[in-house]
Amino acid sequence: MNQNIKPELFDLDSAIEDLDEVISNRSAVRVRNLPAKNNGKDPKLVAKKARQAPDPELATIQEAESDFHFTYQASRHEAVWINSSLGGFHQQQWLDDVLGLVKGGKEATVYLCSANPSIGTDYLAAKVYRPRMFRNLKNDAVYQQGRLKLDGSGNQITNKGMLHAIQKKTEYGWELTHTSWIEYEYECLVALSKAGGDVPRPYARGNNAILMSYIGEPGMPAPALAAVELTRAEARRLFDQVIHNVELLLQSNRIHGDLSAYNILYWDGEITLIDFPQVIDLAANPNGLRIFERDIARVCAYFARQGVSHDPRRLADSLWTAHHLELVTPVDPLYLDAEKPEDRKIWASQQKK
Repeated sequence: MNQNIKPELFDLDSAIEDLDEVISNRSAVRVRNLPAKNNGKDPKLVAKKARQAPDPELATIQEAESDFHFTYQASRHEAVWINSSLGGFHQQQWLDDVLGLVKGGKEATVYLCSANPSIGTDYLAAKVYRPRMFRNLKNDAVYQQGRLKLDGSGNQITNKGMLHAIQKKTEYGWELTHTSWIEYEYECLVALSKAGGDVPRPYARGNNAILMSYIGEPGMPAPALAAVELTRAEARRLFDQVIHNVELLLQSNRIHGDLSAYNILYWDGEITLIDFPQVIDLAANPNGLRIFERDIARVCAYFARQGVSHDPRRLADSLWTAHHLELVTPVDPLYLDAEKPEDRKIWASQQKK
């Protein structure tokens, strides 16, 4: 087994710049309660209970400083990065080792980890976020419009001082925004996993990382669907499966927001949707339909190359209306000018609905 998986180089310069932010933001790690190691209970019974589906209502504990030694041969700076982001999970017995780098990038780095035996699986994927990813995200206001700010426990932030810091984009505000983006991805994974969606199984999240099921084998992570050539029969089946997951998202009032063949993994003939930090809240975001159409267009473009063609606009509209959503989003009165006749017409037409 190759224990140093390096399909992509670790972005060292970016990681060094991120270290101070991560280390200074030592907020809570959310993990489920694990059974004590030496409590006199039958180890087999303990392991059996631990293999049950994770409870999304996870206990909150304080992340402790740890001296986490792992197999993966990281540079000194990367080792600090891993210790800061994953040391708490090791101390809380979620993972025993970091075996290799699965994917490195400007937005996040994914590591292959060996799971603690009590978890009931051999491997976990640890997605470690780059704080600056959320600062550099283009048009992030489009995704965040109408979206509540969440703290590390998944609760809405209502404190005026915290909301003011987010609005002013202070250092503290950026930390809160960083946590909120991660929380949205985690909560979306939990919801879709419960609904039977094809997503990685979420296990726990911390102030800078999410632990989830690993897709692939050690030394061979699942490739993106974009890198896979399908038979027409398989393409038809997987297209239907992707759309099924899109509908599960719509049923929970969500849109992926960045769906394409690059954010869908392929393994053993099955798909897994990944990367949900920019998930859209349909109930509050007036940009939803436009972003949804873009998601569907990207998916259709890939499957058209595999011999399965659909009209993306017509498909998006049919899916949208099937879930009782309006194709024309009402205009917020704040954006209308009472002095302009055309704006008064828009307002009048909305009142007739």
